[in-house]
Amino acid sequence: MRSLEGRIAIVTGGSRGIGKAIAIRLGLAGAHVVIVSRKRSACDEVAGRIQADGGRATSFACDISHADDLAAVVHETVGDLGGLDVLICNAATNPAMGPMAQVTDRQYERIFETNLRANFRLCNLAAPHLARSGGAGVLLSSISGMTGSQTIGAYAISKAAVIQLTRNLALEWGPRNVRFNCVAPGLTRTDLGEIAIRTPEGRQVIQRTPLRRVAEPEDIAEAVLFLASPAAGFITGQTLVVDGGITITDFA
Repeated sequence: MRSLEGRIAIVTGGSRGIGKAIAIRLGLAGAHVVIVSRKRSACDEVAGRIQADGGRATSFACDISHADDLAAVVHETVGDLGGLDVLICNAATNPAMGPMAQVTDRQYERIFETNLRANFRLCNLAAPHLARSGGAGVLLSSISGMTGSQTIGAYAISKAAVIQLTRNLALEWGPRNVRFNCVAPGLTRTDLGEIAIRTPEGRQVIQRTPLRRVAEPEDIAEAVLFLASPAAGFITGQTLVVDGGITITDFA
């Protein structure tokens, strides 16, 4: 239960949904959690929850699409708390729904700036500090990055790229005892996921899923905790799919 005792962890997109569940779970595991999101007030709410449970947490307002903001997150975390042991890259966006031919240049740029370039920048900034403690990074992808999608194609491409980014980071930083892994969730009960769950398509997904349900944010958080903890000490460069088995089924 206290596998991250004394560790310092950054969680991007940590104010709601999957990120919130991750932040709370890491706090319960003993980490001092730095909750990163654009709205400080939303981060404060999650920090308060962690503190009420006896944990430690810090709020940090940050737009991850801004390179200076990312640098500040790492610099101030290390300066104020004395180091960095765990990095969770969870924040993502998807402003485009429908066929890829309808995706505008602005939507495309926003998707890749947030979902890929920000992770690229943040991991490169954080990795030297992770190396000082034999730390770990966990990036959040999606099963859409493994199967493709007819409705969120650009998002799916960005999430496929996150999986490859994870592999490259693991290869480059492994010799310095830093692990990078990835979690690919299936349909999850978040604010956005709830909308999809209520559609006929969402109900069909549940019917095709071997476990006959969607993921709860806590399901994803447990997988992230495992990969961030010493229990996964000889695992790196891998993608852990948390989807109730939907990707092993016959979609036809």
